[in-house]
Amino acid sequence: VDPMPKQSEAGAAAARAFLDAFNAQDFEALAASLNYPHVRLAKGRFETIESQGAFVERAPRVARQLEKEGWHHTVLTSLEVVHEDEDKVHLSIRYDRCRADGSVYNSFDTLWIATLQDAHWGIQFRSSYLR
Repeated sequence: VDPMPKQSEAGAAAARAFLDAFNAQDFEALAASLNYPHVRLAKGRFETIESQGAFVERAPRVARQLEKEGWHHTVLTSLEVVHEDEDKVHLSIRYDRCRADGSVYNSFDTLWIATLQDAHWGIQFRSSYLR
């Protein structure tokens, strides 16, 4: 079995770093797990976040939305590298959003693109089927 290529590992590690920071609600670490400009496509709308500072500024609003929906943590249920080259990796991911008791209240698929910018692997694009 061939080991996972370095780019695949780096892209997957960027996604895991995002999830770890998301579950900790560590806004600075979340912002650092991304590359910029960061683009998100969800609910039919594109959103562009220009910088780490802009991401940190909007993060409390997202945290309040999560609190309202009863979110406690998110579980990565699958991660597959779809495409890769030396500076970009496409990831097909499935997440479960869970309540404090571990029950799943929302499962969704998402396509993420991790990029290499200035020697940093980060998530630069997220397209989610989050409802």
